[in-house]
Amino acid sequence: MRTTILGLALTLLTATSLPAQTPVVWPSTYTRVWKVEVGEGYSAPVLSGSRVFVHSRKDPRELVTALDARTGAIAWQSQYPAPFNKNGYAVRMGKGPNATPLVAGGRVFTLGASGHVHAWDEATGKQLWSKDFSSRVDTSKLFCGTAASPTLVGGAVIVHIGSDVHGGSIVALDPATGAAKWEWNGDGPGYATPISFETGGVPHLVTLTNKSVVGLNPATGALLWSAPFPDEWMENIVTPVWTGSRLIVSGVRQGTHAYRLAIAGNSWAATEMWKNPDVTMYMSTPVVADGVIYGLSSKKKGQFVALDSATGALKWATEGREGEHASLWLTPLHVAFLTNTGTLVVARQFGDAFHLEKTYELTTSETWARPVITGGDLIVRDATSLNRLTGK
Repeated sequence: MRTTILGLALTLLTATSLPAQTPVVWPSTYTRVWKVEVGEGYSAPVLSGSRVFVHSRKDPRELVTALDARTGAIAWQSQYPAPFNKNGYAVRMGKGPNATPLVAGGRVFTLGASGHVHAWDEATGKQLWSKDFSSRVDTSKLFCGTAASPTLVGGAVIVHIGSDVHGGSIVALDPATGAAKWEWNGDGPGYATPISFETGGVPHLVTLTNKSVVGLNPATGALLWSAPFPDEWMENIVTPVWTGSRLIVSGVRQGTHAYRLAIAGNSWAATEMWKNPDVTMYMSTPVVADGVIYGLSSKKKGQFVALDSATGALKWATEGREGEHASLWLTPLHVAFLTNTGTLVVARQFGDAFHLEKTYELTTSETWARPVITGGDLIVRDATSLNRLTGK
C-alpha cells in the first residue's frame, strides 16, 4: 500500500504572508519560552495583534484556539464535531486540519479537512456563521481531505472544496454572513491555496485543480484561462508563485514550470516559458527574490535549490537528505528553511551559491507548518503543540 503525505503545502504561504519583523542578526541559539498542547494538525499558526490562532483536531472534533502570544495562555477555544474518514493509502499522516486560518476584519475563518467552514469572533471565539461542504468531500479514491487555506480576495473569503469523486468548487463567501457571492465548478481540488495578483491591468485568482492550473476573475468567478497540469496521483500540492512576470508551478512528477499570462486574441492564455524536469517540488511552496526561485526539491530525499526565474536554470542545489518538507521564508539578507524534522537552516541569500550560516534544532517532534516570526522569536507548531522560542 502506498504511503504518502498530502495537503500540507497549503499551510506554506509565500514570503509576503509572513510578518516583516524577521531577525537582522540571527541568534546563537533558541530557547523555549512556553509550550501549549493544542492537538494534531498541519495548519500554520497565525499572529494577529497580541494573539496567535491555531486550528487543530482532537478526534472526532476540530478545535480553534486563541492564545496570548506573549504567555501562551489560552484566551478562548471553540470546537465542533468533524468526523472524517482518512484515505486508506495516506496511512502515515493524520486527519488534519490542513488549511491555515484566515484572520481579517475582526473574524477568524477556518476550513476543516472535511469541508466545514466557520467564522469566529476574533475577540471572543463566538461562532458567527458556518457552512457545511462535507457532502462534497469524498476520500474513497485518491483525495485526502480539504487543504486549501481560505484567503481574502476582493472583499470575499475564497474557499476551494470538493474531491475527485464530486469535482471541485471555488466559492466566494460574504465574510459577514457566509452567503455565496459566486461559485466556479470544475475538476476536483488540488491541495494548493489560491493566490491573487494583477497582470495586464486585470486581477487574477489562480489555483490548482487535481488536473490543471486555472485563472479566474476574482470578482465574478468566470474562467479566464486554464493550462493542463495532470498528475497520476492527483497530488497537485505546491501553491503557485507569481514573480511579477511569470507564474511558477511545480509538482513531484511534473517538474517545475513557468507560464506567461497574456491576452491572445480576445481571451487570456497561459503559455509555458520554460520547464525544469529535474526540480520536483512535492509540498513545499517556493519563494522568489531578485530573480531567483528558492525551494525544496524532492530529489535525493530533499534538496534545497535555487533556480533562475527567467530561464529555470539550476543555480545551485544541496547534496540532499534535507528532509521531506520545508517551510521557506525570506529576510532582507537570508533565506530560511524549517524542515519537517524541526531543523531550521539559515542561508545567506546569494543566488549563485548556497552559503550556510546557521542551523538550529527547534523541536523534537515533526514540524510541517510554517512558523510565525515576530522580532527575534519564533512560534512553531510541532506534532501536537505550539511553542514560542526566543533567540539568545
